Order: sequence, then C-alpha cells, then structure tokens
Amino acid sequence: MANAASGMAVHDDCKLRFLELKAKRTHRFIVYKIEEKQKQVIVEKVGEPILTFEDFAASLPADECRYAIYDFDFVTAENCQKSKIFFIAWCPDVAKVRSKMIYASSKDRFKRELDGIQVELQATDPTEMDLDVLKSRVN
Repeated sequence: MANAASGMAVHDDCKLRFLELKAKRTHRFIVYKIEEKQKQVIVEKVGEPILTFEDFAASLPADECRYAIYDFDFVTAENCQKSKIFFIAWCPDVAKVRSKMIYASSKDRFKRELDGIQVELQATDPTEMDLDVLKSRVN
C-alpha cells in the first residue's frame, strides 16, 4: 500500500512494533525512518522499556527527519499512574528540504496506520519536545 501523495509504503514491522508497544508495553519508544530508495517507512530503532526520555531524544539524529512513538508515563494530580502514546514528527531545521517535504507529505498516511496514538507533536529542535512539553500536553 503506497501513499498516493508521496509514494511511501509502510513496512509491516512498523505496525507490529507499535502494537507491541501499545498492547504489551514491550518498548519505551520506536523511531521510524523513510527509506527513500525502497519507498517505504521502516523501523530504525526500538527502545527497551527501561530506557529514559534522554535515551529516546539521543536516538533522533540532529540533522535528519524521523517519525517516533514515545510511551510517556506520568502521575496525575490525583496521584494516578497513567501513560500516553505520543507521535512525534521530528524535522530539524537543518534537515534537507527534500527530506522535510517527504516526511511532511507522508505523515498523515503513516499516522493512520498506527491506531492508538493519543498525542501528536511536531518538533524542529529538542526544546519543542522536551519532558516539560510532554507533561504540558497530557493534561
């Protein structure tokens, strides 16, 4: 199934890893990459549940676009343990224009493949997706 707008297919592994994160909580995060030559979105990295937000942020390249899923655990004002699944579109300002365009045109189609995303963030630098931003978006 290629995306009509950008011609990108979504590898089955992308959906499988997302379902594992959502249902079994076997991952803390997933980083996805568009393979331009193969014209598809693939899983680039999967983070174990013990990894931190800093580990996740460090796995995003400073000069290339990526899609990412992050399972954010937090405690509510009522002292309840909860989690939200974040979809993060990472497009740093210094990324190539072509790459930014491909990621932007493929984003909605890719997101539709991952049923269960609760919060979406668009980030062009690390300050737009730090822990304080995540905390502000869960309320």
